[in-house]
Amino acid sequence: MTTDGLVIPDLAGKAVLITGASTGIGAALAVAFAAQGASVGLHYNSSVDAATQLADQITQAGGNVALIKADANESAAMRQAVEETVAAFGRLDGLINNAGGMVARVAYAEMTDEHYDAVMDLNGRSVLAASAAAIPHLKAADGGFIINTTSIAARNGASNGAGIYGSSKAFVANVTRGMAKELIAFGIRVNAVAPGVITTPFHERYSTPEQMKAALATIPQGRHGTVEDVVGTYLFLASASLSGYIIGQEIEVNGGQLMP
Repeated sequence: MTTDGLVIPDLAGKAVLITGASTGIGAALAVAFAAQGASVGLHYNSSVDAATQLADQITQAGGNVALIKADANESAAMRQAVEETVAAFGRLDGLINNAGGMVARVAYAEMTDEHYDAVMDLNGRSVLAASAAAIPHLKAADGGFIINTTSIAARNGASNGAGIYGSSKAFVANVTRGMAKELIAFGIRVNAVAPGVITTPFHERYSTPEQMKAALATIPQGRHGTVEDVVGTYLFLASASLSGYIIGQEIEVNGGQLMP
């Protein structure tokens, strides 16, 4: 799906923090939300060059962007990322918890406490910290949205040493449902997007060509996904006019690889 030329009026003027936005899905989201007239807090950590180049691209296209550096493994840093976004734009209307990663492929039989902590801090604790910091600002804006990025691995148990990553994403999926129940009273809608096998630097880092080929054989649509395939779902969930009665949902975007 391409979002070129797509106009969603109720996203213009909104301030949105996108974590993990320097590459992959997050980078595509930063471009897409800026193109809708939203002010974008572009969070990054180690990918300084990629984040800077993306911010320049958005600015040159007429968008409004603020670079926000924070280590997603550190709760205090993620809370500060929210506050820096509010300081840059004067408000916060949406949070997309997209930062995450596998850290490494480790079989359950070889799991260490250190690996568990690294994966859960990056994928789970970061969502809790950023969301908790965002909630008062979303309330002040008379409601808004939180969209969490989970994964197909949250439902299928993952494989090839990705099990704890999948489990961390299942944690995020359940956090999504719990937050949705708590926060809708304040007009804050919470949902999640679960990408399937999307061709991004994530798989360049963690998946071999053989693993990607094996995954392809399980996708009815006959191809791996692209970031463009995913972006529209986030835009849809961010728009109250399009999805105002949808809360606590985990939308699968996987070419039919998983049909729950």
